[in-house]
Amino acid sequence: MGKIRVLVADDHTIVREGVRLLLDAQPDIEVIGEAADGREAVNMIRQFRPDLVVMDIQMPNLNGLEATREIKREFPQIQILALTMYESDEYFFQVLNAGASGYVLKKAASADLLSAIRAVHSGDVFLYPSVARRLVSDYLTRVKSGEEKNSFDGLTAREHEVLKLIAEGHTNQAIADKLVITPSTVQTHRTRIMQRLNLHNRAELIQYARRKGLLDNP
Repeated sequence: MGKIRVLVADDHTIVREGVRLLLDAQPDIEVIGEAADGREAVNMIRQFRPDLVVMDIQMPNLNGLEATREIKREFPQIQILALTMYESDEYFFQVLNAGASGYVLKKAASADLLSAIRAVHSGDVFLYPSVARRLVSDYLTRVKSGEEKNSFDGLTAREHEVLKLIAEGHTNQAIADKLVITPSTVQTHRTRIMQRLNLHNRAELIQYARRKGLLDNP
């Protein structure tokens, strides 16, 4: 199986270099280029056709949201992972609505960025902790009302542990440390739990956000 071909787009050189060093050290990831703004990112994508873009949101010339929309219109198969300093559930859903499949904070652990890249590349949506906590809290409320009892009972003992830690707002790395498992194993459990929540993909998460008033209806 080939490596995940990644383009890194960020207007701060030190951020790009740091991300590149991390990714180049992975046996399954290859950085094929760096872009300093959204317009350069779009042009490089046309030239190199990466599998995935790690995209800063606040960039000059063309910001990350607009670049994401343009890329997804022209190359819908290319996955976008937003990288930002802004921690906001509403912002997260705006990014998904633009076409991204995940959202990682710049303050996150390197293991969480790697988990996010691998999850998004495989077709999953990567949730950062406060969004995951919100979704899980809604789910647990439905469990208590009896609405989701069967799906809750169908989780394994380990998935119950991971669910509880997600509800407390822990990152993949923190959950991995607590349970003495790898972050990628935590991400696998998160994906299965998302399936239990009937939120399998970006479109279903966007529908959820609209129901909760986090996005304007089209």
